[in-house]
Amino acid sequence: MNLWVKICGNTSLEDARLAVEAGADAVGFVFAASPRRVTVDQAAQIVPHLPAKVEKIGVLVDAGFEDVEAAVEACGLTGVQLHSEGAADVPAKLRARFGHELRILRVVHFGAAAEEQMRRAVADGHLDGILVDSRTATAMGGTGIAFDWEKARATIFNGKSSIKMVAAGGLNPENVAQAIATLRPWGVDVVSGVEATPGRKDPAKVREFVARARAAVRP
Repeated sequence: MNLWVKICGNTSLEDARLAVEAGADAVGFVFAASPRRVTVDQAAQIVPHLPAKVEKIGVLVDAGFEDVEAAVEACGLTGVQLHSEGAADVPAKLRARFGHELRILRVVHFGAAAEEQMRRAVADGHLDGILVDSRTATAMGGTGIAFDWEKARATIFNGKSSIKMVAAGGLNPENVAQAIATLRPWGVDVVSGVEATPGRKDPAKVREFVARARAAVRP
C-alpha cells in the first residue's frame, strides 16, 4: 500500500523544503484565519521553488469559486482542500476549469454530522478524496486534537466507499502508526503535530512523522 503524506500549514520556503526532503508527497498552505495563515502572494513566492513532483495544496474555508480559482492560478497549486459546504458547486466548477490535473479534497469534520457529510461528498462526483479532521468551537483545523478513531473506523472509514480517505486531526510522530493501523486511510495529513511553535516546523518531528507513517504501511 502506498500512503499519501501531506505536511500542512507551511509558512516559509524553508519549512516546505523540509517536508519535501523528509519524503512528503504534498505540502499545504492555509489561506484561512489561522496561526499558520499565508497570503496568496506569500505562497506564490514559495511554490515555484519546490520540486514539480511534490503536490502543492491550498486550504480554503468558505471560499467561492472565483477565490479558489485565483489562488490556484496565482500560486501554481496542484490541489485544493475545501472546508465548508457553503458553495456546493465549487468542486464541479473547479473540475470544469482545471480538469483532473487539480486534486480536489473536501473536508469532513468528525462528529454527529460526519456520516451525512460523507454521503454528500461521495455523491458529489467531482472530488478526489475526503479529508477527515477534528474541529473545535473556534478552529476548523490544526487543532492538535484527535477524533475517535475506533468510532470512525466503524462508520466513515469502513471501506464501503471507493473514494480516497485522508486522516487528519491530532496526528503526530507518536500516534500516526496507530491511526494508520486503525483507520487504514489512503493518506495522512499533519499540522500542529510537527511544529516547534504555531506556523514553524520542527525538523526532527517532520522527519520522524514521515518515517513512522511510511513504516506503518510496509509489508
